[in-house]
Amino acid sequence: MIINGVPIRDTYAEAFDFLGTRVIVTADTLDWAMEAAREAVGKGTSIIGCGGEAGIEGEVKDTPDGRPGVSMLIFALDKEKLHDQLFGRVGMCVLTCATTSAFNGLKSEDKVETGEMLRYFGDGYEYSEQKNGATYWHVPMMDGEFVIEGTYGVADGIGGGNFIIMGKDKKACLDAAVKAVEAARKAPGVLLPFPRGVVRSGSKVGGVNYDFLPASTNHRLCPTIRDKVEDTEVPSGVTCVYEIVINGLNMEAVREAMRLGINAACIPGIAEITAGNYEGKLGKHHIHLHDVLK
Repeated sequence: MIINGVPIRDTYAEAFDFLGTRVIVTADTLDWAMEAAREAVGKGTSIIGCGGEAGIEGEVKDTPDGRPGVSMLIFALDKEKLHDQLFGRVGMCVLTCATTSAFNGLKSEDKVETGEMLRYFGDGYEYSEQKNGATYWHVPMMDGEFVIEGTYGVADGIGGGNFIIMGKDKKACLDAAVKAVEAARKAPGVLLPFPRGVVRSGSKVGGVNYDFLPASTNHRLCPTIRDKVEDTEVPSGVTCVYEIVINGLNMEAVREAMRLGINAACIPGIAEITAGNYEGKLGKHHIHLHDVLK
């Protein structure tokens, strides 16, 4: 398959099961809501070392309290870890931010009771109200009240959807990666967790020379050691490789984001687009690039 002169390798992205949730952060102004969300999703790039993966989904126009809002997505491997991520990120970064409130943004029968725990910060001075079948806790703050919804919906999400861009030079490859991220983010319910959505540190499961590593650099995709690696996957003439990693609240969202991103990445200077797979060591889901693009 070729798109705009760029070959798309007949391979698949190996993805895994994740649990995800959506939090809607509101504030008196969009700037304050966005600031709280930025703080809350910090150090949320990879499950390898962050405990969870988090990012800002976008601005929300119709919020539960009618104020400016931003939605953020948070993913973890199980419900306990997801609660821990919510508890720490919302408790330390949203509750503490001027004028904010936090609401559930995902309809689901499966829930975590994070708000029911964070409300104890009120030390007995907090109070609840029932509205539209949900519990909202009002926690007194020095600038008014922090309102937090009691429970947050949990979705059976997908982690590790990906594609890999191989460029003839760094500028073309980075331009393609940025275009891919901008396009992929148009799919609702997806998160591109790495800095600006672009990954330079492609990894493999475990290590070849250091057996204590849970993950290490994917030496097969590093252009500067191409001549030193017997099983290199870097074609001749490729000097830069970037990976785009996508998590989603469902498989359809991940596939759509991959489709949009791959098409956008097919610009002059790109030698090939492929995907990362790891002999089943990472996850059970195989997302074939050619199927996504049909």
